[in-house]
Amino acid sequence: MSRPQAVETSIPARLDRLAWGRFHWLVVVALGVTWILDGLEVTLVGSLSGAIAKSPDMQLSSAAVGGLGSSYVAGAVLGALLFGWLTDRLGRKRLFTVTLIVYLAGTIASGLAWNYAALLAFRFVTGMGIGGEYAAINATIQELVPARFRGFTDLVINGSYWIGAALGAAGALAALDPQLVPPAYGWRLAFILGGFLAATALALRRHIPESPRWLMTHGRPSEAEQIVAGIEFRCGPVMPTESLPTIRLRTDVSSWFGIGLQALLGRYRRRAVLGVCLMTAQAFCYNAIFL
Repeated sequence: MSRPQAVETSIPARLDRLAWGRFHWLVVVALGVTWILDGLEVTLVGSLSGAIAKSPDMQLSSAAVGGLGSSYVAGAVLGALLFGWLTDRLGRKRLFTVTLIVYLAGTIASGLAWNYAALLAFRFVTGMGIGGEYAAINATIQELVPARFRGFTDLVINGSYWIGAALGAAGALAALDPQLVPPAYGWRLAFILGGFLAATALALRRHIPESPRWLMTHGRPSEAEQIVAGIEFRCGPVMPTESLPTIRLRTDVSSWFGIGLQALLGRYRRRAVLGVCLMTAQAFCYNAIFL
């Protein structure tokens, strides 16, 4: 039997009414680490470019070092497109686990690369993991955090990019100190340490449930109800559910992209153009300087 194209549910309203609690901090820390990892990776490549170029195993030109940054960005673009498509079909939890594992494998492998071709490939894989993280994580955070706190959480999480940048700069100083690490291995160790940070986040993410909204739109209401009840229990007393409004959630996943694109090109066209211009300008200028 085919699923209905839409379902009525009060689950989003039940999540929105919750008080801020430890569960929400877990979501912010475990999922928001993505921005720290991105800031770490971008800063490391820029700070360690000289050491990588002079490494006995590499001996790279300036153009080749620039290629490492380009490979990372290309991987991030592909990862965002691929994993963004998959997260709507396979689930938020599954994808934010897979994408972090991809990043972890890519950054550790970068530290173990035996030549330039291998390093170029592993930077691409690392970028895919980060790009996929953005796609999977943004959706999960928006669906688990109450609406009145989303602006605050977006500010905190996006701002944590600079924590990663600071960690990358500090890590580069230590990695490039010949009194602490042999010059041939410093840049390798810096990449590998990023993998340990990802492993810590992976352990925390085990405690984050699947998005109840995603479960509802994929014909799994009993699982969604169980997860929401668990979150409500952790966040304290709540009002009766009978007084909450319901909304219609579309379950025809294949049409989501078309519906979203139609809204962006139609009703919200001016906002979409402004957003694209702002993102393009900041991404172009920032990556041109630091990559």
